[in-house]
Amino acid sequence: MTLSRRTLLAVGAASVAAPIVGAGAAQAHPERSYRLTVLGTSDTHGNVYNWDYYKDAEYDDSAHNDVGVAKLAALVNRLRAEATGATLVLDAGDTIQGTPLATYYAKQEPITTTGEKHPMARAMNMLRYDAVTLGNHEFNYGLPLLDLWIRQLGFPALAANAVNARTGRPAFTPYVIKKVSPGRHAPTLRVGILGLTNPGVAIWDRANVEGRLEFLDLVATAAKWVPIMRARGADIVLISAHGGDSGTSSYGPELPNENPSALIAEQVPGIDAILFGHAHAEVAQRFVTNARTGKQVLLSEPSKWGQRLTKMDFDLVRRNGRWAVTAKSSATLNTNTVEPDPHVLAAVRAQHNKTVAYVNQVVATSTEELSAASSRYEDTPILDYINKVQTDTVAAALAGTEHASLPVLSIAAPFSRTAVFPRGDVKIKDVAGLYIYDNTLEAVVLTGAEVRAYLEYSAKYFVTLAPGAPADPATISDPAVPDYNYDVLSGVDYDIDIGQPVGSRITRLQIAGDDVDPAARFVVAVNNYRRSGGGNFPGIVKTQVYNAQQEIRQLLIDWAQAQGAIDPADFFVKNWQLVRDGVPVEF
Repeated sequence: MTLSRRTLLAVGAASVAAPIVGAGAAQAHPERSYRLTVLGTSDTHGNVYNWDYYKDAEYDDSAHNDVGVAKLAALVNRLRAEATGATLVLDAGDTIQGTPLATYYAKQEPITTTGEKHPMARAMNMLRYDAVTLGNHEFNYGLPLLDLWIRQLGFPALAANAVNARTGRPAFTPYVIKKVSPGRHAPTLRVGILGLTNPGVAIWDRANVEGRLEFLDLVATAAKWVPIMRARGADIVLISAHGGDSGTSSYGPELPNENPSALIAEQVPGIDAILFGHAHAEVAQRFVTNARTGKQVLLSEPSKWGQRLTKMDFDLVRRNGRWAVTAKSSATLNTNTVEPDPHVLAAVRAQHNKTVAYVNQVVATSTEELSAASSRYEDTPILDYINKVQTDTVAAALAGTEHASLPVLSIAAPFSRTAVFPRGDVKIKDVAGLYIYDNTLEAVVLTGAEVRAYLEYSAKYFVTLAPGAPADPATISDPAVPDYNYDVLSGVDYDIDIGQPVGSRITRLQIAGDDVDPAARFVVAVNNYRRSGGGNFPGIVKTQVYNAQQEIRQLLIDWAQAQGAIDPADFFVKNWQLVRDGVPVEF
């Protein structure tokens, strides 16, 4: 497949910039100051309306944040109208995955089958972006859907470090140079925008990209392209990067750094500012000193889901026939201060309504309420529901094969603390709220020793509980380890002793009442993200014995529809517990 490219030069809108007298009053011709404003979004993750599809209600959280591109558009339009200079609008990636709205047009009525315009293309085109960077989640649904979505956009999609695996050439547009006028009678300002995607795609979406795309180091890629952009006339260089600023990765050292934005600023000269995403953090303004030039590079990250908009301002003067930046700053603006843009809402209304109707379909009846609220620290039926479906699916698929005699274990994680199956009608939105990722089901063979090592790694999720210290659900887990990187297993019985140091916590590991033999072999059902290396769990990156490309969320829905009832008596087996020095932990 040949992925689409975009024009490298585009013309932006002009507006009037107010003159500012320079500090030297004795100058015959004082410098006139102009303004460039760059508005940035990131990690919108399929949010257009300010809507929670899992609750079937307007989105709200404890901080009363709002979400969605319609909210972002209202802020962007206001700031465009208020601008005294040129304005550009950029996005740092992760747009077409994350809500039932996005999933519906990738899975239920995929745009590759219907030819319909993707809701995120409709919404973003209304906002009139200048460029978007591809995030790792853009690759979740395969390259054909990604390619079509890019062709539906009215602006370029950038990813300089994603290259063709055969030729080594850029698979997407690396950069654009936008020509804008920062004020009346001002010379043209050329703004270079370089896009960098996340190298973790090679792990997380290996099945979609292996042998087709490779993902290069972000720092090295910036070092290659920034001088080229400068040589081709860029007066200002901006980077839109889908990678955080922590300098750390969730995977091992075999791939380039996942969150290198601050390292790019420090190591690559010639960059004025970096809009970054991926980490879902709010970084209103951060300056990093470039080690070679001593210049300050401006960085900002606008949180997630459309909750914030980054506003970067650059003051410019013309000196000796060249543009110079005299000042720069940034802030993040809260989208809960504006009403949603009605034009964006109208553009996506039919698709939004269809998604709402879909997720409210009843799939089964639950005999009791099942909640994921305590799944992080105690065995719960709702996580066993996931493991039951995964185990049954893999066991049925392997019947009659060489692996049919092996015990089947299953791995699940407490993705959501708020997921609930209500007593009575269970709808698609309830199942989607429990399993929020578009993962597919796979299976590999592990030894007993590898199962133990896997559980030990997972158990680092918990803090060490000192003798006599009370157990508090609010503080029992290490805040540095996200919930989705804590896994529980069904099919074996085990204790996690959180009175012991990390690496020595699995004090009981049994099957059918006997200690697990380190040499024993098990089939382990696991999601594709984990099996591909996400989270850097040991021993799990192996050749699959099962991989039918079935989405786990859909398997959960199908099982519920086939059974008609969800009854914990059919699947709940209490097989793991937290202990301290051998005594079960009480909360």
